[in-house]
Amino acid sequence: MNIYDNKEYMDDIRYVAGLELPWEKLKNKSLMLSGATGLIGSFLVDVILEKNVTENLNCTIYALGRNEEKARSRFYKYFENENFFFVVYDVKQPLIREDLKNVDYILHLASNTHPILYATDPIGTITTNVFGVQNLLDFAVVHNTSRFVFASSNEIYGENRGDVEFFDESYCGYIDCNTLRAAYPESKRCGEALCQAYKAQRGLDVIIARFTRSYGPTMEFSNTRALSQFIKKVVEGEDVVLKSSGMQYFSYTYVADAVSGLLYALLVGENGEAYNIADKGSDIMLKDLAEIIAQIGGRKVVFELPDSIEAAGYSKATKARLDGFKLQSLGWKSQYDINMGMKRTIDILKSLRQ
Repeated sequence: MNIYDNKEYMDDIRYVAGLELPWEKLKNKSLMLSGATGLIGSFLVDVILEKNVTENLNCTIYALGRNEEKARSRFYKYFENENFFFVVYDVKQPLIREDLKNVDYILHLASNTHPILYATDPIGTITTNVFGVQNLLDFAVVHNTSRFVFASSNEIYGENRGDVEFFDESYCGYIDCNTLRAAYPESKRCGEALCQAYKAQRGLDVIIARFTRSYGPTMEFSNTRALSQFIKKVVEGEDVVLKSSGMQYFSYTYVADAVSGLLYALLVGENGEAYNIADKGSDIMLKDLAEIIAQIGGRKVVFELPDSIEAAGYSKATKARLDGFKLQSLGWKSQYDINMGMKRTIDILKSLRQ
């Protein structure tokens, strides 16, 4: 089965496309996004193109990515659609395209999100998050883009100092910048600072969307995050492998909720503000998450020591729960808690393997 034939997935797409948002801001407009084939980006593309079909939104998508074959396979339903254009592009290079005259909204969603890559390609991790956002910010300024959205991360908060239970958008925890693993959180912090610099110096309208550890049926099995590997194991009929004590206490978000939060930030958010996309119903310790996933798949949890490369790529944070009140005050709310989201993810992914 392909993803567009899966009822649960299409129900998720239609749910987000049916939210009461000021969609008129996107009507007859254009939206460019990097990371178009990623977990968040691919779902967002499907939502906008579904909205085009059902309500004649007529929003043009410019999907940026390095691999046209991958994009053609993922978006086969829309690849020849008059509102969809795939642009072969590496965000670490300046974006100079004479054929892209008018781009109303830009979302920078591309980033290394694999712990293995944090350990083996820290330079690529930094340059994607820093040079990548600057290249797209420069493009936005030249093309008078209405709004620029930078997809940031819960990792910018660092380690909980023990003074709060939840991180609101003003919190600043501890990160040891003099380490290999700092490549990801510090470059995300720098990306946010660049957005604020372009707002102040170039007059650009910017929004920061801070995602938690997101998951869903648009994930890739090649992703080496613990959560992704837990899901991969049960989908393939194997036991869940936990490579730590599992006491890490984090926030998670199902992809439909992550994208709905992104749309609220894009369409309702205030210029210059950062928004946590998080709900307390999806906060859980890693060991408990492993158990939930194992139970859904009818498997068990087994323990294994990580190798040196895996250990180097793991986050050092042990407690990072995000406060989603600011985004919720704009009207956003989560549709799926951790149990519902995990079951939905596994069910859909299993069906896609049939």
